Amino acid sequence: MTPVKSYYRIMLGRGSMHAQECYDGEFIGTHFGFDFDLSGELPDDWRAFNAKYREVYLKNHPDKSKVAAGLACGAVWSICKGIRKGDIVLCPNGQGQYWVGEVAGDYYYEADTFFPHRRKVAWLPFLIERSAMSQSLQNSTGSIGTVSTITKHAEEIESFIGGHTRPQLIATDELVEDASEFALEKHLEDFLVQNWSSTELGKTHDVYEVDGELVGQQFPSDTGPIDILAISKDQKELLVIELKKGRASDVVLGQVQRYMGYVQDELTENGQKVRGIIIALDDDLRLRRALSVTNNIDFYRYQVNFKLFRG
Repeated sequence: MTPVKSYYRIMLGRGSMHAQECYDGEFIGTHFGFDFDLSGELPDDWRAFNAKYREVYLKNHPDKSKVAAGLACGAVWSICKGIRKGDIVLCPNGQGQYWVGEVAGDYYYEADTFFPHRRKVAWLPFLIERSAMSQSLQNSTGSIGTVSTITKHAEEIESFIGGHTRPQLIATDELVEDASEFALEKHLEDFLVQNWSSTELGKTHDVYEVDGELVGQQFPSDTGPIDILAISKDQKELLVIELKKGRASDVVLGQVQRYMGYVQDELTENGQKVRGIIIALDDDLRLRRALSVTNNIDFYRYQVNFKLFRG
């Protein structure tokens, strides 16, 4: 069942530099160089906002890429419009803790401030210690970017709010049949990103960065988040990577192609090409058949080794 409210991790400035001011002023906000009131300029669909204001951002930041522009516009729209009244936000305070608040108002503009685009927030009277979160929630709240959707952790977050015991992790991916397998492999994406330079892909590609920050993990698109977006070291190819825990079926092929279409239409520059990669523990006959007639998507297997040693 779709939750009646959504949950977000919001970064309040690089390194949470404005977190205390936002907490004291009871708001969340953003900037990204849009120094004008956006009232009446916030459509219900973020694609329409991006289509109009991505060029504005690029004009003001000619050194930036389309990827950076899309991320900036997406963050601005999400904070100003996409997040609804009643939604819950977690904001790191820079000290290993998170303030928790309920969005209490619509967009408003406060000129000549570090965050002119704002939303009122009713902060709750407690902090969540990062060390008390499940590893999965730590991974989600620690992702790079201004706005991160963490609604899949709604039950755990509500347990903190209500003071109840945190629930155990369960598998929610419909392609995962064995929950114990899921638990063992749930850090696959983070492990791959953290050890990127040691992989075969790391020899030819880099996880996408903007201003020195990794933004290619869980990269937003209009058909869902891309697990990993990478770029070749010669800047000529964008690589869409989809990770599947356990066995992958041919369904994932269409998913990757949708992501690739988005990247081709919205992010490529100067004749860049787009390629896809599926990474899974194993494939099946249907996937092999589909890949045999697809010339721009490759398949990689991974291995998980779990050993016990007598102490």
